[in-house]
Amino acid sequence: MKRGTQISDYLQPLQPNQTQCYLTNTLQVADIIEWVLSQVGKSTIWQTSFSISEEFLRRLYFIEKSGNVDTIHLLLDFKATQKTLRLWSFLAQVIKHTYLADNHSKVILIKGESLDVAIITSQNLTRGNRHESSIVTTEPKVFEVLHTEIQDLIKNHAVPLSELFQQRVQN
Repeated sequence: MKRGTQISDYLQPLQPNQTQCYLTNTLQVADIIEWVLSQVGKSTIWQTSFSISEEFLRRLYFIEKSGNVDTIHLLLDFKATQKTLRLWSFLAQVIKHTYLADNHSKVILIKGESLDVAIITSQNLTRGNRHESSIVTTEPKVFEVLHTEIQDLIKNHAVPLSELFQQRVQN
């Protein structure tokens, strides 16, 4: 988040605001994740993205260490495998379940103690200064549909990154 910017400049509390959106170059998706976690309690997170950066992974490390996250599931694209493997040692310490598939979606699902939240965004799990858009919703049907589709993608179309890493180490 850019200095001097407040999330409240763009988003209101999740309750009672069921669906909200923004288009800006001042917010980062990690800021939104922290903001959601502050409102919903301990959570399980599913994230899909084309790729992830080391800078974003550092933010996830501190988010995970905050105690607000039970488990993080991550789904990235096969085309970003080389970049992802370079981050493997750090990635494995932060995220226990990482998968690769043909994926270009950018979705974050946060299943909280008090509320489930879906974030559909244009931003990869990277840090940038480009204008990005997101929709943040607590609409149960949206969460349910996306959760079902992500579970199907992981179960039927993805490869656990740990398997690819083992193959690379053995070769």
